Amino acid sequence: MRKPEIILDGIYLIGGPNVTLSDDAAVYIIDFKGDLVMIDAGAGRSTRNLVKNIEKCGFKPEKVSHLILTHCHIDHIGSAPDFRAQFGCRIVVHDLDADAIESGDPVLTAANWYDTEFPPTLMDVRLKGEHEIFRFGEEELHCLHTPGHTPGSISIYLDRGGKRVLFGQDIHGPFMPSFRSDIEAWKKSMQKLLALDADILCEGHFGIFKSKDKVKEYIEGQLRQNS
Repeated sequence: MRKPEIILDGIYLIGGPNVTLSDDAAVYIIDFKGDLVMIDAGAGRSTRNLVKNIEKCGFKPEKVSHLILTHCHIDHIGSAPDFRAQFGCRIVVHDLDADAIESGDPVLTAANWYDTEFPPTLMDVRLKGEHEIFRFGEEELHCLHTPGHTPGSISIYLDRGGKRVLFGQDIHGPFMPSFRSDIEAWKKSMQKLLALDADILCEGHFGIFKSKDKVKEYIEGQLRQNS
């Protein structure tokens, strides 16, 4: 396992393959002057390591005020119940994926893929709009509804230090009937992301892309593969 990675001032990769465990999707934290937002939560077996990595970044895990889940799959939501129980953070997810999490549905959460279970977990905030904004001091964190991989998939972005950072966790899919995937909706979602003209893309499984050209190339490459 490697150490947490600084992506930009106050933005860190704290979990994912080679950082925590191989079954974890990427996990990120954003520091808003002491108020921490965590994006996704791994597959559930890495809670202790995620906590340690937050501390290695110089923060206290109880400062995580919001845990935003980009969609309902186990590799992104696994440690969410632990973080709420231990640190009292509010869990945020899109309304269209919330029921799968709250019921612990083994198929819709893909827990059956990982030969595990996810406990039914109530969500604190259900996003219902196409574009919702959380404000932390003078900064804004944008949540965009980007359906396709799942009905309630979201992407998140913020502008900091002259850079636009996009968290587009499962841009690559996969697209499965059991996930209620919609490839045509996904194509429209990818056009939304391209229009953001992001400087940095933090993907869920395939790394961090650090230039406008690389971000565009990755998204357009996925569009070509799934045309």
